[in-house]
Amino acid sequence: MRTPGKVAMSGVGIALGLALLAGCSSDSASDDSSAESGSAEATAEETASEETTAEASEDMGSKADWPETIVVAAVPSEESSSLQQSYEPLLETLREQLGVEVEFFQATDYAGIIEAQNSGKVDLAQYGPFSYVLAKTRGADIDVAGVMTDAPDAEPGYQSYGITRADNAEITSIEDFAGKTVCFVDPASTSGFLYPSEGLLSAGIDPESGVTPVFAGGHDASVLAVKNGDCDAGFAFDAMVDSNLIESGDLEPGEISTVWKSEVIAGSPMAISNGLPADLDAEIRRIVLEDVNVDNLIAAGKCTSTEDCGLTDENVWGWVEKPDSFFDGVRKVCEVTGSDNCQ
Repeated sequence: MRTPGKVAMSGVGIALGLALLAGCSSDSASDDSSAESGSAEATAEETASEETTAEASEDMGSKADWPETIVVAAVPSEESSSLQQSYEPLLETLREQLGVEVEFFQATDYAGIIEAQNSGKVDLAQYGPFSYVLAKTRGADIDVAGVMTDAPDAEPGYQSYGITRADNAEITSIEDFAGKTVCFVDPASTSGFLYPSEGLLSAGIDPESGVTPVFAGGHDASVLAVKNGDCDAGFAFDAMVDSNLIESGDLEPGEISTVWKSEVIAGSPMAISNGLPADLDAEIRRIVLEDVNVDNLIAAGKCTSTEDCGLTDENVWGWVEKPDSFFDGVRKVCEVTGSDNCQ
């Protein structure tokens, strides 16, 4: 005969066993779920890490082709020991944003810049319009990165002036330059030689044999040579006569008379070598056109005014985008003059 007590205990044992089995099964499922979740999270983290590494590797890969040093070059428009300082906002911004060394090369004339860029020793160079056209004519593989302007909405351009002393009664027009000692700036200067040559030819004067030519080396030197009587007449760009030398105290208002003005000349270009990696080329152009201008430099607290910012020795606002065809007017003047200096 079975004892009712034993039967009851056996039932409890079975129930407890089932409960424990169910609990173990639930815990096991929970552990499996946690493991799967952890595994998924780990996989996601690994994927994200791989993507970040890939992006970094891709970025490093693109910059691996970049040169360790970028060289920027310019020619002073006047005698100056601070030309590099006037380009420092550009140089500093290039260093900060490109993460490479940036050096400055001050050439004594445009021929020096043309030769340096043609041989691959200069990556970015500030030219005059004529020297830029001349550089391309002589085989430099360059393009316009930006053109100097005095304001973001101003058409880049300036004029060449034909000048003499205000008290020189013998010269009242460019026709009177015939037979005189005439100061030019540089054989590759746009406003200091090319356009003046066209002006003289239009007045019936050969710029080589119809005058006694003197190359002063700088726009300021040309003006001051006229002031001092070393040249009877001369040529220089407009701002040098109208403001630069007056503001520096080297010229008194009214000392110099302007007797001839050229047509408006296309602004001076910054030219970039086409041999740079495409992504570096694009970044340099962006920095020149978007970041290095008076407005942005003031906003960044790096300066307080156009004069304080000191962009180039001409105190320009910055650079704006223009195509190579912007300089076709210069090429046309070269055709008109037939000057050997255009070759």
